[in-house]
Amino acid sequence: MTRPIALTIAGSDSSGGAGIQADLKAFGAFKVYGASVLTALTAQNTRGVHAIHPVPAAFVAAQLSAVLDDLDVGAIKIGMLAQAPIIKGIAEGLRDKAKAPIVLDPVMVATSGDVLIDEAAIAALQSDLLFQAHLITPNLPEAARLLTTDPATSTDEMVSQAEALRDRHNTNVLLKGGHSAWGEDVVDVLAKRDGRTVQFTSVRLGTTHTHGTGCTLSAAIAAGLAHGKPLDASVADAKRYLFAALEAGQRLRVGGGKGPVDHLIDWTPDA
Repeated sequence: MTRPIALTIAGSDSSGGAGIQADLKAFGAFKVYGASVLTALTAQNTRGVHAIHPVPAAFVAAQLSAVLDDLDVGAIKIGMLAQAPIIKGIAEGLRDKAKAPIVLDPVMVATSGDVLIDEAAIAALQSDLLFQAHLITPNLPEAARLLTTDPATSTDEMVSQAEALRDRHNTNVLLKGGHSAWGEDVVDVLAKRDGRTVQFTSVRLGTTHTHGTGCTLSAAIAAGLAHGKPLDASVADAKRYLFAALEAGQRLRVGGGKGPVDHLIDWTPDA
């Protein structure tokens, strides 16, 4: 059988709940074969990030070239990019060889609050890579940092910020509302290149088992794109998958901090 292939370019989470490990689990849940390019190793658990060891930029580029030279990659998810040279190398490699849609999660701060990227890397992200993405998926603090403003405090402000990022970087933008402090529901705003804005609403779950949610959502969207689904449908499926994984994650007993979602749920995407 022919199985879609998705590639994740991200950091490793030694506790298994986020990063490369979360991405590969999410790919598997969508029946997508997962390949990986590691950008950093982290000493990490559910309580926080204890150390980060960036992979040398040349070796990151070598991994990327090896995968794209051989595998028929149907979608690419990009997560943690620790340093500017890594970003520039990935940007160059993708310009030369990648034809698949790119879902870029601009990971800047871990759920634990640990900073994962420096100012030089943020500048390189904006100048060299964001414009290559088919979709970027910032949360509220990340969108504010990219726009050099304060985080949105209402859905209307979310729409304005999502559209501002779309126009600045000429890409589709899914602004995630999980960090919002208003309303009983969580709203994510999709600002599309075609000018349409779509809102996705889900019930806010009162759970602390949220480790890896951003990684999981972006990987799930990439998996849908690898199957050839349209962006709207890929986002809708990914949202349903993440909600189910969050619900199931409340029953996991992994770690003593902010535990992970349960990626291994039995579920079926919409036809």
